Amino acid sequence: MAGLQELRFPEEKPLLRGQDAAELEHDIETPYGLLHVVIRGSPKGNRPAILTYHDVGLNHKLCFNTFFNFEDMQEITKHFVVCHVDAPGQQVGASQFPQGYQFPSMEQLAAMLPSVVQHFGFKYVIGIGVGAGAYVLAKFALIYPDLVEGLVLMNIDPNGKGWIDWAATKLSGLTSTLPDTVLSHLFSQEELVNSTELVQSYRQQIGNVVNQANLQLFWNIYNSRRDLDINRPGTVPNAKTLRCPVMLVVGDNAPAEDGVVECNSKLDPSTTTFLKMADSGGLPQVTQPGKLTEAFKYFLQGMGYIAYLKDRRLSGGAVPSASMTRLARSRTASLTSASSVDGSRPQACTHSESSEGLGQVNHTMEVSC
Repeated sequence: MAGLQELRFPEEKPLLRGQDAAELEHDIETPYGLLHVVIRGSPKGNRPAILTYHDVGLNHKLCFNTFFNFEDMQEITKHFVVCHVDAPGQQVGASQFPQGYQFPSMEQLAAMLPSVVQHFGFKYVIGIGVGAGAYVLAKFALIYPDLVEGLVLMNIDPNGKGWIDWAATKLSGLTSTLPDTVLSHLFSQEELVNSTELVQSYRQQIGNVVNQANLQLFWNIYNSRRDLDINRPGTVPNAKTLRCPVMLVVGDNAPAEDGVVECNSKLDPSTTTFLKMADSGGLPQVTQPGKLTEAFKYFLQGMGYIAYLKDRRLSGGAVPSASMTRLARSRTASLTSASSVDGSRPQACTHSESSEGLGQVNHTMEVSC
């Protein structure tokens, strides 16, 4: 068990109030129609942009506001430009698509993103995607690997829908409202049965904030997706996989848990971290933003961005401004648990870990917290 480290996460901290970064909205022309994009901050030298893509049923606000407004996350993101992408017609106040509108396929949604990158002059991006958005970003990285430096993929399902799944989705659509159908995709069964305050809030917002006709089109396209064409190197001839560092994230008992586990089995173990989060349900970025922020900090350290962040419990005062320093650009750098945040270059780690610091040796770093 030598070399195993314990990952310690700080206590949850409240959101900052009235301190959101300035946001600028843009409508970007792409080969497959307009994309609504929100930019927070400004480009910082040669650092990549953080580009997000939300899950079906949500938009960038419903999916990511809690996470990106979390205090420690803001300490990190103020050193990067953040680019929130809304899938076509899913943004707040979107007009309904005309009769007969053909919603872009999942592959076409991925092919819209280079237009965004080119429009803002980004050299490359670190993608953060959830569910359908994670699939889109993974597809984007497969098609345009030189534009993607790293990926955080939450609740990704790399599998297409079979006939049985397709029929079940159709039946669910006949017996349930669209918001309730989407909720079963977003939340764990336990959360739905308990009808938590969070579930009730999202039921209301999905029904009132997102245009329902546009949402139905996105939902249909997501459920007609093909298998993500990835295989672990060495398992099949000429295997294709994600070339950049990847952090997979899923909550325990989340609907996407099996899909994320399978995705993990298809990625390069030397550049993949698998994070299973306890007590987080189906939306870990909403229910556990502190733990996810800490994991994201380690992920950035593994790519050579060192966060000079002190734990306020140790310093006894306010956290000083973070400083992100790029040490070296490498697409083959292994990810790390890197429990030290003193500014030293983290060492590669390929152990399976738990929050207790015990685990079996594995090629992929697996972390439970």
